[in-house]
Amino acid sequence: MPFVEQLHRFPMKGFTEERHDALTVRPDGRIEGDRVLAFRFADATEPEVRDGLEYWAKTRGLALVDFPSLARIQLSWDGSVVRMSLDGAVLAEERLDPDGRARLVDAVTEFLLSGPEAKLLRRPGRLPLVLVGDGSTSRFQDRSRGFISLHGSASVAAVDALVDAPIDSRRFRSNVVVGGMDAWAELEWAGRVTIGDVVFDVQKPIGRCLAVHANPDTGQRDARVLQTLTRDVGQAEPTLGVLLLPAAGGGVIRVGDEVRFD
Repeated sequence: MPFVEQLHRFPMKGFTEERHDALTVRPDGRIEGDRVLAFRFADATEPEVRDGLEYWAKTRGLALVDFPSLARIQLSWDGSVVRMSLDGAVLAEERLDPDGRARLVDAVTEFLLSGPEAKLLRRPGRLPLVLVGDGSTSRFQDRSRGFISLHGSASVAAVDALVDAPIDSRRFRSNVVVGGMDAWAELEWAGRVTIGDVVFDVQKPIGRCLAVHANPDTGQRDARVLQTLTRDVGQAEPTLGVLLLPAAGGGVIRVGDEVRFD
């Protein structure tokens, strides 16, 4: 029987995950506390609108697709304090008042300007960065509708077997990692799936971008995952995992929950 192996949320867009034993799924299809903050470029501090919904393009703020070095920063958010650390040393530990936001911006800016992506950050319209988000409203997913992301650990293991660099679930940044099923089985899902007591409608597979090339420990692009998915796995487009929306209301999902199909 498939089961929930890991649960992740990502408080800050583009930064590292928090692992949790349980996550609350909201009726609007987003994880409580997930993508509630983001560093945006100076000329991109307001959202676009797509299909009547807010949309924050990841290319107009800090995200792994363009800034793989961000993977090196460990980040947590407990509802009152953002803590960022690097190699065990605290870079910043701040509340979301104006002074705290400014210090968080300064810490991230200094880190990036001292690294390989400095020239990219200095492009016109990008500095100064602005920390947006209230810390509670989930707004900064890659898609305007939001969605909950899920992949099978066996699919990641299949990619790992084909690539010289270490590959684990952190590269794919899904909220839910499922064990106990064959590689790529999730790509065949259709209709409804129940995780614990929460029923979801399966939406579509997840097309992947260059973010998965970033090593989650070193922040370097060390694996050609996209090419592996198309060339070696035989996919038409690089795909791993699926997107879900709750079918009726939300609820709590937990590590160890059974994953059942209707």
